[in-house]
Amino acid sequence: PGTTAGIAGVDLDLPGGSFTVITGRVGSGKTTLLRAVLGLLPADAGAIYWNGEAVAAPADFFVPPRAAYTPQVPRLFSMSLRDNLLLGRIDPEERVEEAVRAAVLEPDLAAMPQRLDTPVGPLGVRLSGGQVQRAAAARMFLRRPELLVVDDLSSALDVETERLLWERLITERTGATSLVVSHRRPALQRADRILFLEDGRVAAAGTLEELLESSPGFRRLWEREPNGR
Repeated sequence: PGTTAGIAGVDLDLPGGSFTVITGRVGSGKTTLLRAVLGLLPADAGAIYWNGEAVAAPADFFVPPRAAYTPQVPRLFSMSLRDNLLLGRIDPEERVEEAVRAAVLEPDLAAMPQRLDTPVGPLGVRLSGGQVQRAAAARMFLRRPELLVVDDLSSALDVETERLLWERLITERTGATSLVVSHRRPALQRADRILFLEDGRVAAAGTLEELLESSPGFRRLWEREPNGR
């Protein structure tokens, strides 16, 4: 927002079941890349393929149950927490509880007398920023998509909650492919592949070990992150 910067020359391959992290400094094009992949931004060139087939309309194609997207600032509605997770779906209670656990939201529910029936207020104002992020994560997990797309999910979380969330995203995704924007160490340490963006282009790509060895820019980004974060 507020800039004409875009992305160019990005070749992104997501093997089934992989966990790919897009990282870089603020303004490097991370969110733009996610939104372009999902068809939420116009593209001047390029193509997107799903299992070898061209995707003509990504915005219509990448929706649940094929894909679920949690943006940087998730949106909640003025209704109960349960209704925000379901959004009209009818799911067994055990499925809802599994999603809540995967999103590390169960300790917060224990402190809410109405638990999942707690009203969240307009835009989720009765919840903390971290609770809003984890409610959005639970909503995403509940859909059990083939592709999980997450933009900076853990920005408002404490160290231990963040560690658990990334751990559960890996273990609870039941074979789903994950495309994640994050500069946090717990995410980077779990990545099968990392794309390091600079000025809208992929400056380096590979495993954590490969990028720490070969990319000075990525190494500086890594060193700025406190241990555990």
